[in-house]
Amino acid sequence: MAPKADIGLIGMAVMGQNLALNMNDHGFVVAVYNRTVSKVDDFINGPAKGTKIIGTHSLEELVKNLKKPRRVMLMVQAGQPVDDFIEALLPLLDKGDIIIDGGNSNYQDTTRRTEYVESKGLLYIGTGVSGGEEGARHGPSIMPGGSPAAWPHVKPIFQAIAAKVADGSPCCDWVGEKGAGHFVKMVHNGIEYGDMQLIAESYHLMSEGLGMTPDQMHEVFAEWNKGKLDSYLIEITRDILAYKDQDGKPLVDKILDTAQQKGTGKWAVIAALDMGIPLTLIGEAVLARCLSALKEERVEAAKVLGGPKPRFRGDKKAFIDDIREALYASKIVSYTQGYMLMRAAAAEYGWNLNYGGIALMWRGGCIIRSVFLGKIKDAFDKNPDLKNLLLDDYFKEQVMAAQDAWRRVVSKAISMGIPVPAMSTALAFYDGYRHGRLPANLLQAQRDYFGAHTYERVDKPRGEYFHTNWTGHGGDVTATTYQV
Repeated sequence: MAPKADIGLIGMAVMGQNLALNMNDHGFVVAVYNRTVSKVDDFINGPAKGTKIIGTHSLEELVKNLKKPRRVMLMVQAGQPVDDFIEALLPLLDKGDIIIDGGNSNYQDTTRRTEYVESKGLLYIGTGVSGGEEGARHGPSIMPGGSPAAWPHVKPIFQAIAAKVADGSPCCDWVGEKGAGHFVKMVHNGIEYGDMQLIAESYHLMSEGLGMTPDQMHEVFAEWNKGKLDSYLIEITRDILAYKDQDGKPLVDKILDTAQQKGTGKWAVIAALDMGIPLTLIGEAVLARCLSALKEERVEAAKVLGGPKPRFRGDKKAFIDDIREALYASKIVSYTQGYMLMRAAAAEYGWNLNYGGIALMWRGGCIIRSVFLGKIKDAFDKNPDLKNLLLDDYFKEQVMAAQDAWRRVVSKAISMGIPVPAMSTALAFYDGYRHGRLPANLLQAQRDYFGAHTYERVDKPRGEYFHTNWTGHGGDVTATTYQV
């Protein structure tokens, strides 16, 4: 019997099921497999009933049902399960066949796997898929990277099932070689952490600082979602604040204040530290979740550690407007830092990233989708060599216009004792970036004093290093110069 399926999909959790149904809706025949084969039967007799989706009970049966070049997509847990399935598939596939990892894998693992699979004569794609369950079913953002030769064979499928922006452009395009796709997805997730933390801080300022009810905050977020903050995360925050529990009271007030995380935000911060990029806002967003997890300690600390009691005096409506501006300015900084990280990675790994194209891929389907991303695409369309989003005319004007409100919010939060780590670090980054001279001259003098680490001089060319015998006893031997 001739193979029927255009693509095979392994992993029948909700993301895998929804992607299979999405592919079926767009005219592609999908063969599916799951290690617990009963899940295949449940899917075929349940959500996939009446479709052309083919259920299989072994990897051999899956592969036999695939047209050449065979395309096999893994929707399994990141880490060892991906490697295990690669090893199981390699003996069953032929030269030129394609293995695709659609999970949240670390980009370094994807680079390693691409090289390994290519060494066996096959092709590999590591792709970020964003949008959650709804996105997978009706149109996610898809960020593929890996073996360039594989892209033409998966492009028709991926671009058909991806979300579309207003002009019909798919939120999917080739990102780059090896781990580039998963790196961009990692940055996306880091920015998602930042956006969520900024929204949480805005909520905290209104609930604790202004004493607003969830219903009142619902109205604020509903209004914000009509303007420049229009986004999926603002939209769902609006809906969450209006949601009532069975007793008619706001459900949000009953949810324990401990935030979990899966690790992609942490990976982004680690990558930034490795490359020397100040990804401060995402770093604070990750650490804020870590602090939230110390619930029992915080409850005990609250009994003994004092501070100001939040008490706002002034124009509440004006302060809400200030919060909106502070949120927007901080959001600009978050994306600025994310793009700085992608630019550094492109230089490090030789990737030719299309920064405007990445913004387009994020415009629909994914968790951070927003009208804001259209402005980023415009910025890179206007200047493909733009070094920093803060130097683009639109973003520069927006931050300048928001600056006074931003400072008022951070100052007021500090005086009320309400933590705003993401907003305040965003402002600190902005102030640091706009300073032509920072106090690092003193830091470098200290390093030279205690460790003979040398320094550069403002009156000499860059790259020329000097050492001072600060005490008269240190000698002229210097330490090795290196960059971290």
